[in-house]
Amino acid sequence: MLRFFELVPGALSWLTLVLMVVAARYFPTGAAVFIILFDTYWLFKTLFLSFHLRSSFKKVRKNLKTNWLDELGGDWGRIYHLVILPMYQEPYEVVRETFESLRRANYPKNKFIIVLAPEERGGEPTKEVAQRIETEFGQEFFKFLVIYHPDGLPNEIPGKGSNQAYAALKVKAEVIDPLNLPYENILVSVFDVDTQILPDYFGRLTYCFLTAPHPQRSSYQPVPLFNNNIYEAPVFARVVALSATFWHLMQQSRPERLTTFSSHSMPFKALVEIGFWQKNVVSEDSRIFWQCYLHYDGDWRVVPLFYPVSMDANVAPTFWRTMWNIYRQQRRWGWGAENLPYAFYGFTQNRRIHASKKIYWTFNTIEAFHSWATNAILIFALGWLPLFLGGEEFNYTLLSFSLPEITRFIMTLASVGIVSSAILGIILLPPKPDWFKARHHLFYVIQWALMPLTLIIFGAIPALESQTRLMLGGRFRLGFWFTPKMRRGKSEAEKPENV
Repeated sequence: MLRFFELVPGALSWLTLVLMVVAARYFPTGAAVFIILFDTYWLFKTLFLSFHLRSSFKKVRKNLKTNWLDELGGDWGRIYHLVILPMYQEPYEVVRETFESLRRANYPKNKFIIVLAPEERGGEPTKEVAQRIETEFGQEFFKFLVIYHPDGLPNEIPGKGSNQAYAALKVKAEVIDPLNLPYENILVSVFDVDTQILPDYFGRLTYCFLTAPHPQRSSYQPVPLFNNNIYEAPVFARVVALSATFWHLMQQSRPERLTTFSSHSMPFKALVEIGFWQKNVVSEDSRIFWQCYLHYDGDWRVVPLFYPVSMDANVAPTFWRTMWNIYRQQRRWGWGAENLPYAFYGFTQNRRIHASKKIYWTFNTIEAFHSWATNAILIFALGWLPLFLGGEEFNYTLLSFSLPEITRFIMTLASVGIVSSAILGIILLPPKPDWFKARHHLFYVIQWALMPLTLIIFGAIPALESQTRLMLGGRFRLGFWFTPKMRRGKSEAEKPENV
């Protein structure tokens, strides 16, 4: 049955695209009507999501102005923060920026247990970076550990999930249990090693934990801002990075649909009870949500923090290498479809989860991945198919003459989403470097004209590939891919092609 569920996402996506082509050839009138209705649906969906985007943005801006340590009441001093940072061949500059942000945290340092978790297979360069970080920051926190993830352990995929599971078990055995720290008083945050926090992040996280209706049965999700190196990123990388940020901003206002993504936090007690992260999956960040959801019979949710963490946009030494890295990163994110069969199979085995919850999550997760793989293609690529495939009889109808004009009009109205993105993209930029002049604002606005292209090349296509690989199984399955991180010098960031 698990194998059957692996077929579902890819089969539905391909069936949709194939049927659209068949309909355009043999039922062009029906296909044209469907395209108009679908574009209208997309218009209303865009407006709906734009409201959520602005709502979330207002909440984030308000939260950024608050000193959350001052807002904490009660016995907040009992809360410890375990921060695990998996690492693989990232340069010293990237890792050091992350630890500098932790050192600047407006939160008592004697409440931090920091774990730098390098991959043993990273070799000597990785070991040297870890040693430099330990020398520089090892005395800053209550506990600081460097825990190397051994290479070649059985029954695991080398990657972030197996790394952080190994690190968490080690710190439990070496620090938490010997000190008799209560599990329910520990929040564990798993951060990509390029994740930088703002000073009040842990104050905000602690506040949300202490005020949540179900603190021990919740994950806590910040907003990922991919802007650490946004001025060094080529134009396509900027649009993709900011688009991802805007999507997660929208999702913060729809907590009923939230699952965990990338850097997030959860109670250590729950982590122990479910047996830690699974070691044989690629998308461990969202899998941990489903592990908890199934283990606790549906009594699990994600609390949006409405507060950002800052991460790296994709930047490589060359433009084309950056493009390839973006595609591979999006394909890995699209591989999150592997969690659908895990969840659906779990639903069939767990009768304690109410049927309404199973139906809700089944529909919404399938719709989300199906939309990811097909919507951009349907909107921007297939809208003209009836004109090319429908034959002479259809091309002489009024509908064939009206179809381009109608779709163009609807898409023009839907461009309000692109305009909102352009404005927020400027507002969300970090402090500007000296070379950034007034004219560069224009470049950073008109770059959003590339969004239709990025939605197809770096959205639908990698998602469709991931779903296809899941459907085919075997040697087509994806393994974990570490996104390379780098920093350019000032002269590199000033190159015209990067503007």
